[in-house]
Amino acid sequence: MSPTRSELLEKIRLGEDSFLELKDVRFAGPKVSAPHRDSLADELAAFANSQGGTVVLGVDDKTREVFGIPLDRLDAVVSFVRDLCQDCINPPLAALTERLTLPDVTGTEQPVLRIEIGRSLFVHKSPGGYFHRVVDSKREMSPDYLARLFQQRSQARIIRFDEQCVPEASLDDLEPGLWQRFASGRTLDTREDLLQKLAMARRDIDGLIRPTVAGVLLAVADPCRFLPSAFIQAVAYQGSAIAPQSEAAYQRDAQDITGPLDAQIFAACDFVRKNMRVTARKREGREDLPQFDGVAVFEAVTNAVAHRDYSLYGSKIRLRLFDDRLELYSPGSIPNTMTVESLAYRQAARNEAITSLLARCPVPGKDQTMASHRSHVMDKRGEGVPVILDRSFELSGKKPSYRLLDEAELLLAIPAANPD
Repeated sequence: MSPTRSELLEKIRLGEDSFLELKDVRFAGPKVSAPHRDSLADELAAFANSQGGTVVLGVDDKTREVFGIPLDRLDAVVSFVRDLCQDCINPPLAALTERLTLPDVTGTEQPVLRIEIGRSLFVHKSPGGYFHRVVDSKREMSPDYLARLFQQRSQARIIRFDEQCVPEASLDDLEPGLWQRFASGRTLDTREDLLQKLAMARRDIDGLIRPTVAGVLLAVADPCRFLPSAFIQAVAYQGSAIAPQSEAAYQRDAQDITGPLDAQIFAACDFVRKNMRVTARKREGREDLPQFDGVAVFEAVTNAVAHRDYSLYGSKIRLRLFDDRLELYSPGSIPNTMTVESLAYRQAARNEAITSLLARCPVPGKDQTMASHRSHVMDKRGEGVPVILDRSFELSGKKPSYRLLDEAELLLAIPAANPD
């Protein structure tokens, strides 16, 4: 929890420690000259690689005197911090900034910038290398320490990524209405026991029970609070290509789809249903002819959400709807020894906890198409890809195709049915 204003003033009075760093801000013309861009990036990464902490810009680290930041240059400092978090730290750092005022020696309120960094799920490299926080300063990590940290925060070496703890989250962040739906009669279990049995929580290295990645994704109303890339970016374009000169002018609709994973799946299907063309013909009554098969779209989105690699920071699922096709980009390579050619014949789950929880999520009764196909979001029988291929081919006469891009992203392209 972030310190209050009075607590922050007391911390500044006492000086820097393992959780506090103070920096005066200076300018050379319109640009920030101090702190140096690379040096500040090292400090922020060091906090993220340790237990987290606070950096206050506008306070001298030696005298602990508040000098502040000129109000007309506060925006420039915020941009300075945002850019270095994205460009100088790998993977990029999700820092929180807050503008506030603190009194100087005369009692005059001066603008300062507080930067909050949480303990990260990842190991971050900054311009100077790999740093962590030792007492009141950053220190480069020794090879042995770095190896242990990579092991603790590995993507899937000891613990699958979806079963790793989310350091900044607490059990109170899991909404009762969302996690209790997985209880299924376990009335004798405590909240802590139930969540651990469901792999929605586990003990961290300090012994505290915290939500896992799977818990956050299925039981937090906005998982992006903790996992900024856990959403679907959906865009419907005019025509069959993205116009490079002005993408926005060629968009018919766009939506960032957030929420628990099952809600994201249904919202993405609604997006496709709303933006695809539906023609009709008369035989013994009216027959609707959609561009895409609803069940195939449901299976495609479900597979993307369930099997994507959530450890890839900054990579979201991208849904692109064109006049002649639907494209679905899912972050991550194909798990285990599977290949694009074997997707229809083999089964492998990257996220066991997520797929198990999605298998407990019912399909809303109002969605008649889905309700007749399946009672729950997943059945874990590995039939999704054959359904996508067969139903799409039956509708359009063309086979969908899978393609692996740079061993880092799986692209599914579903041809649209031609109403003619």
